Amino acid sequence: MKEELIKNADACYQLAEQKAAHYFKSLYVLVSEKAYIPTLTKDIQSWKTNHIHPHPLLSFFSRGKGKPDSRGYYNYIRWLDYTGKLDHYLDRSISYLFMRDLGKALDTPDTQTRVRRVVDSLKKSLTRSTATDKGDKTETTSMARLYRYAQRESIESTMIWLINKLKTVSSNIPKGMEAEQAQRKLIKIIAGVFMHVVVEMDDEISPEERSRKLDAAIRLGYSYGLTYPFIDDLLDSEVLSDKEKKQYSNLIRTTLITGEVPELSEWPGTNLNLIRYIHSELRDAFEYIRAHQRPETRKNFFEQSYVFFHSQEVDRVKDLSNANYSNEELYIPIILKSSSSRLIVRSVISAPLDEDFNNRTFFYGIYNQLADDFADMFDDMKDGAVTPYTYYMKYHDKRGDLINPFELYWAVISNLIHNVYHSDTKTCEVILDRAINGLKRFKERMGTKKYNEVMQLFASGIPEFNRVIQTMVRKADDVDFFDKLLRDHMITILKNERKEQEDFIDTIETVRNQINNILMIPKIDQLSLMKEPIIDAANYSLAGDGKRLRPIMTWVMGVNEYGLNPSSIVPLLRSLEYMHTASLIFDDLPSQDNASTRRGRATLHQVYNIAIAELTGLFLTQKAIEEQVSLDQFDSKTVLNLIQYSTQVTAAMCNGQAMDLDSKGKPLTLEQLNIMSFYKTGIAFEASLIMPAILAKAEAFEREALKKFAHHAGIAFQIKDDLLDVEGNQALLGKPIGKDAENNNTTFVSILGLEGARKEMWEHYCLAMETLQEVPRNTAFLKHLMNHIVNRDH
Repeated sequence: MKEELIKNADACYQLAEQKAAHYFKSLYVLVSEKAYIPTLTKDIQSWKTNHIHPHPLLSFFSRGKGKPDSRGYYNYIRWLDYTGKLDHYLDRSISYLFMRDLGKALDTPDTQTRVRRVVDSLKKSLTRSTATDKGDKTETTSMARLYRYAQRESIESTMIWLINKLKTVSSNIPKGMEAEQAQRKLIKIIAGVFMHVVVEMDDEISPEERSRKLDAAIRLGYSYGLTYPFIDDLLDSEVLSDKEKKQYSNLIRTTLITGEVPELSEWPGTNLNLIRYIHSELRDAFEYIRAHQRPETRKNFFEQSYVFFHSQEVDRVKDLSNANYSNEELYIPIILKSSSSRLIVRSVISAPLDEDFNNRTFFYGIYNQLADDFADMFDDMKDGAVTPYTYYMKYHDKRGDLINPFELYWAVISNLIHNVYHSDTKTCEVILDRAINGLKRFKERMGTKKYNEVMQLFASGIPEFNRVIQTMVRKADDVDFFDKLLRDHMITILKNERKEQEDFIDTIETVRNQINNILMIPKIDQLSLMKEPIIDAANYSLAGDGKRLRPIMTWVMGVNEYGLNPSSIVPLLRSLEYMHTASLIFDDLPSQDNASTRRGRATLHQVYNIAIAELTGLFLTQKAIEEQVSLDQFDSKTVLNLIQYSTQVTAAMCNGQAMDLDSKGKPLTLEQLNIMSFYKTGIAFEASLIMPAILAKAEAFEREALKKFAHHAGIAFQIKDDLLDVEGNQALLGKPIGKDAENNNTTFVSILGLEGARKEMWEHYCLAMETLQEVPRNTAFLKHLMNHIVNRDH
């Protein structure tokens, strides 16, 4: 049976290969006869009237408002809107996506209407976001904005699922692969599938059905998108050994041929844990796709997937040292993989079969692939990858029969414009915009000297046509695209996020170690024969594996943002941790939560006794005040203000705990639970931010914004605690799970359920992140603190 399936799969590939060979032959004729040159020259002469403009005299007097660097996302969108160019910019960008990703013909009224609708919606969104942008704070709410969109579409649970999935994938990207690029590709595929589904939706669809389809689109996009980091990129990297690659490829091939994911057998290399994770995740993804397909599209899905995978494999095993590859061997796999990758998407979402779409997509794919290979040729050469460009670079002077890929690229463009899209003006405009923009970006990235060397190599056989092209590259304007801007912006965000996350973790560890070194309380009299159980008990509690989040927040804000001397706030750091530890000691008592473990160790009252625990808690609260009094590098009025605020916080924390104890066994409303959670948790976060602000004499509006942030951060923290008590890992938590249910506590989970509690946590996450916009400081640490709060596992 398996042999029959293999035979059918190979026959399917051979049919696709024959079609690709026929297409390549027609392109070969265009290149050999240079028949594309007069046609495209005429197209460019017409096209340039919209892109080469004489500079008016006025421009010499308004250079202060000149074109900004397009890498500045928000500034560039503002400039486009200010100059009236935004409509055309978005129109060509969305038209291109409809043509490339959706396989649409741009000359149909339906496509034009849909493009206009997307442009209007996108323009409204972009102008609104840039109008509210506050300089370098724009990214602090990027995740919040995504979640807010999900709320509007009633797919919050789906977005929470996706956020968790992306986090897990990112953490499992091995060294040797670029995590940012893997994330970007995955997000791009999800967005592409999402757009496919949105475009296919009827205008009269009900909100409920729309939400259902959008939920499926995100999950299908993720399921399909996983193949890029965990199949293509993994097999292209050096993470797996040759033996591991062979076994992994066989596993993928078997899945596509049989329609069933084989069990993972013995693994020959050192990457077993990685492969176990990938196998599990891809199996779930594969089964989700299969379950959501109609029977009539399932066959097409497997056929196109096999063509895509096999053509990738054919290309992957090529060796740049082999000087004997024919033109057909170089180009036919490219035609196959570039077209089938997009055809798969239609079968993934079970879109209706459309012969026109299939044909357009088949002929279009190589255009994008050649453009991408041109842009990456030096990286590919460095990696020893065989592409038409790397192969031509190495063997052009030894193999006179080799087709020049740059010339083939323009032949493909000519064929698309006139034979596939029937000389449609809009299509010609968009394709030429894209081609010239690609050369402009390459020239900017490589520099003029390197660019000219490349052109000397690839365009020497078409000197007249090349002069036309290079004139456009130098002079043409209004040829850039939103997807490229968004791509650059996304890569910048991902890199910044990773750097900020590394800085956050480093700061946490460094400052935590510093704080741990200053917390221990010395004995009052080292020569005394009397034991000092209170100090011993206090030090036992302080020595536990605490996160020290509160004093760390104080240090970061005080030192990094307010510029306070690190040594001057040491007493404040001790004070905060003493107060927090005291609250935990009281919280764990049998009269309160009756906890048996804390910070991975037995609770204080179990190691000593209840009386000693109570006295130690009281002792630590007084030590906290003593430390605050010793803030001698600040004026007395400021210190008194801080102490007054500190006592108010302590009173609020006591009230919060009393409310908690009184609530046991009683049903609470969500509002009551929010209030109690703030007093129990949020108020301590507030103190950690407000105390250094008091010492730095920060403005009242800034303190209010910090209080608002702490309010929502504290509630989000408490909700996460409630979630971890139900679904956490006891070994990671350092305390038993299920204590809330055992003690009959009202929690966010007991009121809202697991799903409702997650949504409530993300609502407070959004509110906290949005509040950061009001804080006139670098809030990267607080942003990542919020990410840590909602993503932590202990």
